[in-house]
Amino acid sequence: MAALSPYRTLPAAKRVELVLHDLSTTKDSRALYIQRMVARGGGFRPVTLRAWSLEKLAKEIVRLNLESFQDELGMLQTLYVEKEPELQIAFLDAAGVAHKAGHIADDMPTPFASAENVKKAAEQILASHGDDGKRYLRTIAIYNGEAWPGLMQVIGEG
Repeated sequence: MAALSPYRTLPAAKRVELVLHDLSTTKDSRALYIQRMVARGGGFRPVTLRAWSLEKLAKEIVRLNLESFQDELGMLQTLYVEKEPELQIAFLDAAGVAHKAGHIADDMPTPFASAENVKKAAEQILASHGDDGKRYLRTIAIYNGEAWPGLMQVIGEG
């Protein structure tokens, strides 16, 4: 069985919170999710779903696992860079990577740090943040692994 994506390992309540944020801040998000729900079948009509509150819609989206790979990536970025940047900041600081409040400059060349610094930083995150730290590290290893040499090996997935 394939390992769950880092997003899918988040508690359901956290995923609902992230979907709700996406529905509230991304212009076409609501229409896209409604389209997915209708296409999935089960008797949902678009007019009915449009009348639902964002909270109810978010819970149903998570229950039905309607988030795409791209949605997951965006929501994990929201989680680790905007909503809860503490892990990102701690990792970047430990790896010696320049950033502003957890945001890395778009034009920064990769890799962002040496394999030695990545290993040191990852070990610190794992030691201080446990499973949450491992989820964060899996996220950056899966979605931007080339920027973090040796990270998959440190977290036992490479």
